[in-house]
Amino acid sequence: MKSGRLLTSVVAPAIAIIIAFGIAAVALLLVGIDPITAYKEMWVFGTTPESLIITVNNALPLFVSALAVAVGFKMGLFNIGVEGTYLIAALFAAYVGARVSTTPVLHVTAILLVAVLVGAGWAWIPAYLKVKRGVHEVIATIMLNYIAFALSAYLFLNVFRAETAGLTIATDLIPETGWIPSLTPLLAAIGIEVRAGANLQGFVIIAIALGVGYHYLVNKSRFGYDLRASGINPTAANASGVDPKKMIIRTMLISGGLAGLVGIAPLLGFYHQYPQDFPRNYGFNGIAVALLGRNNAVGMAFGALLFGFMQRSALILDLRDVPKEIVTIIQGIVVLAVVIVYEVISKYVQRRVIASAAAATEFDPVTSAEAA
Repeated sequence: MKSGRLLTSVVAPAIAIIIAFGIAAVALLLVGIDPITAYKEMWVFGTTPESLIITVNNALPLFVSALAVAVGFKMGLFNIGVEGTYLIAALFAAYVGARVSTTPVLHVTAILLVAVLVGAGWAWIPAYLKVKRGVHEVIATIMLNYIAFALSAYLFLNVFRAETAGLTIATDLIPETGWIPSLTPLLAAIGIEVRAGANLQGFVIIAIALGVGYHYLVNKSRFGYDLRASGINPTAANASGVDPKKMIIRTMLISGGLAGLVGIAPLLGFYHQYPQDFPRNYGFNGIAVALLGRNNAVGMAFGALLFGFMQRSALILDLRDVPKEIVTIIQGIVVLAVVIVYEVISKYVQRRVIASAAAATEFDPVTSAEAA
């Protein structure tokens, strides 16, 4: 039913966003700030060419993180461990990338491969615990987050950090052959001029490829059919020949591999090394983006851009003496509202489908007598 899909995939998130901004407006009024002025400031500042580029850059890790979460969601698996996975994968990728010397394409490929393998290997642990020991993946991945935080901190400070005399604590710098080139020159070639320093990260091409691959894998492949069938009805899927244990392992490995790529955009597009203040919370925010996008690649892309825009536009709030925490309030309410609105609309659509089916099969004695 096309109208039902439209309601759940488009209308539900739109209503959730409106509700979130409405509640945030009330919060602003309570602290004596005009919400219209605040939102206008965010919009004007956030829609400059430079801000839009930074919005896209902010959205890239969130989008990949959402993909990693969504793969598990499709099977009913809740991989809460993306946060720890991407941090430890980025650390290993930075360390190996600084010690590899080859051609640009091979160098970047090697770094990506290390990130994927480390991410998949880390995700194999909760998958094994679930399949062999019956440990719920939520418990296992949450605990592994803390293990990853501690392990990555220890390795960073005692094994991987560079020996420098300065105040900066980071791994060795990755050679330029391992950097992902900026797309800003391409923007200049098509007539879009931006100020110096606003670089559109080339990882956007890889992110688009990952989104297309995710869509094909989940919606167009036999593996995706088995994945969705296992999520909807594991018993029926098992009866049809789908091995649930193998599906859990494979799904978690794919989720972990994607999670390993979450930190690559800032690593190879901005920092070019793993610093002590490497960005955090992409994993947790990716869960929110996946929920907002309803596990749809296009929906998650828009959700990531929305979060990236709010993250960028929040900077102007500080300069206007407006609490930038209002953005966090909006993000939290968006996620909460989209879940509630989606459930309400889903039940409405379900009632409509049942009513339509009942009307189509309703017995009419007059019509039946005439037909006879």
